[in-house]
Order: sequence, then structure tokens, then C-alpha cells
Amino acid sequence: MHMTNTPDTADIPVVILCGGQGTRIREASEKLPKPLIDIGGKPILWHIMKIYSEHGFRRFVLCLGYKAWDIKEHFLRYKENNSDFTLRLGGGEPEFHSTPSDDFEISFVDTGLMTGTGGRIGRVAHLLDQEHFMLTYGDGIGNVDLSAEFAQHVESGKIGTVTGVVPTSRFGELGVDGDTVVDFAEKPDTGGRVSGGFFAFKTDFLRYITSETDLFLEQEPLRKLASDGELGMYRHNGFWMGMDTFREYSALNDMWENDLAPWRTWAD
Repeated sequence: MHMTNTPDTADIPVVILCGGQGTRIREASEKLPKPLIDIGGKPILWHIMKIYSEHGFRRFVLCLGYKAWDIKEHFLRYKENNSDFTLRLGGGEPEFHSTPSDDFEISFVDTGLMTGTGGRIGRVAHLLDQEHFMLTYGDGIGNVDLSAEFAQHVESGKIGTVTGVVPTSRFGELGVDGDTVVDFAEKPDTGGRVSGGFFAFKTDFLRYITSETDLFLEQEPLRKLASDGELGMYRHNGFWMGMDTFREYSALNDMWENDLAPWRTWAD
């Protein structure tokens, strides 16, 4: 292990892949991009950002694609949508009675409608200005200890670290040797830990990313990283679920409405 000081998480960019169309959850995404689909009245994207912010991360880079403007508009109108206010129709600015407490810095980048997940990362490389960055998808949540994952990642000295979770569905399976991923299989065939989609990377990882728009993170880049012995695994034994189907969407909303949402680690 490389004994080194862990950088301040407030400085670390968090890349969130928000460009997909969510075709398998069409019942809830006909009018909205998948990251804006609600859990308990708040977009799943907000839930993901709150999970990160509880661990001090506050800089977000959104890789947009499908219905990019909807996501931009949501945050441009964030104060109005999350505050009580008085509006005098005869003129003047709204008088706000409350202000949202979320102190996020968000960069919005339209990375293309059909761009693959790897290609999207390449298109935000200019915003990854620290030695490390975090990355996740816009449709998975869990009570992952992101502080511990980031610290493990930095201390390991490896280029990448992925959260390994106990599978609840079909996701990329991790072949592991201790805490090192030796194989990243896109489609699992057997039991074992699977990728929970919460990654930490050195910016050195960008050399595994080409400029091809159809490049998928889960294929050549992560497979090559694993074959080079540079992909570590952070073991998460707690709750994790991807919102990939209408059934999962309903389950997550049921958990929230019944105060049984394990990923809600924040107070407000």
C-alpha cells in the first residue's frame, strides 16, 4: 500500500453519466431523461449528488445527452422549484422565504446524443483538473462509504477503483484476486460481486479513453485497466440498487415513502 495523504474531497470532480435514454424504464421516462425520474419527489440524480455531498464532494460534472436541456433547466430553476416564495405579478423579483441548502458546483456538458459512456468521459476531460476524479452513473444509489472508497483508492496507488457489491440484478461481474480486479466482464455468467458503478480514478485513466464516440467504459477501457492490474475493488456489503426497470423504480419509491431508504444518510 502507498501511504499518502488523502486529498480533500471538496476539490475532487465527480463525473455523473447522464446521457442515456432509459429504454427499459420507459413507463417512467417517456417525458423525462432517466436521471430526472423521481424518487419521493426528487430526481434520482439529486439523491446521487446528496450521497456524494455527505462525504464532502461538491463538484459535479454532468455528462449530458438525451434531453440535455431538461436537466439543465431543472437546475437553472432549482431555487424556484425548491423554495417558498411570493410573486407580485405587477412586477418585481420573487421574494424567497427559504433557500435550498445544497452547495453544489455543477458543470453541464452536452456530450452527444449517441455517445458511449467512455466517449462521454473523454469529452469532459478538460474539467478533470485534479489528480483524481470520481465517476458514477445517473441511475444507481446505495449507502456506499465513498470517503472510505476514495481513501482506499488513493492509498492503493492504482489507477482505478470500483465498488464491488453483492448482485441483485444483471451487471458487470468482477473477477477478483483479493482487492484487485483481474477481469471486468460486461455480462455476468456466475455468482460473485458485481460492479456497483461507483468508481474512483486517477486522471491517468484518461489515457485508456479514446476519442471514439461509440467507446463504452465497460468494455475496452475497464477490461484493459483490469488486465494491467490497475483496477482495485472497494467491497460494499450494504444496500445498493440500480434503477434499471419500472419494478426497481417502484421499489425505490416504496422504500422512500415508508422511511426505509438505506441510502438516505443525510439529515434534511
